[in-house]
Amino acid sequence: MTGACLDDLQTRLLYRDALMLVLNKPAGIAVHRGPKGGISLEAGFSTLRFGLPRDPALAHRLDRDTAGCLVLGRHHKALEKLGLLFKQGKIGKTYWAVVEGGPHDDDGMIDQPLGRLDATRGWWMKVDPLGQTAQTRWRVLARGLEKTLLALTPLTGRTHQLRVHCAANGFPILGDPIYGHGERDSRLHLLARAIEIPLYKNKPPIRAEAPVPPHMQAEVSALLDGTLTGSAQSPDVA
Repeated sequence: MTGACLDDLQTRLLYRDALMLVLNKPAGIAVHRGPKGGISLEAGFSTLRFGLPRDPALAHRLDRDTAGCLVLGRHHKALEKLGLLFKQGKIGKTYWAVVEGGPHDDDGMIDQPLGRLDATRGWWMKVDPLGQTAQTRWRVLARGLEKTLLALTPLTGRTHQLRVHCAANGFPILGDPIYGHGERDSRLHLLARAIEIPLYKNKPPIRAEAPVPPHMQAEVSALLDGTLTGSAQSPDVA
């Protein structure tokens, strides 16, 4: 993603109101600038003010290689409210992942604590009995001969949680170069598909849904269309 593309962030809005924005984050770009610099999504937030005096800010984060629903608070009070909802686990998050192989059952939960891999690997993580609690619910959406489409719901928010949990249980996410079998230039097949935010009292939660990004469309469509096995249950891909 180039700097010029940051000027088009308004076209990637999934939801907007007086308190927050939900953005369809593209894969392959960091949400904020790292210690080594480079282009980040935050660099384009000035185009998302919509009349307010300050840029919106991140209410949470997604990995560089993850696409989909990203929540921004439009001002300080909104960020405080959103931050509390995330901390209390009241925001519902659903991810789609194409994984290699797949679980034997149709649904379940992974309950495996996570810790740092080692001091030299930055934020790389591993299953660690002495680590922080990490829980992920999963459900099979479609199966193929060698791949499976999963809906993943993280009940906790640990770094790389979904990637580590899938890999540790024998079905790494397709294209994952750290925990799976992807090459360095592979594209991670992980999408923050939907988010539900109970932002307002006495109103239903706000729901936003991101479309399947271009690099995942072929695999997702093949699985949902049943072209790998001859049968599939088909959620909407759009």
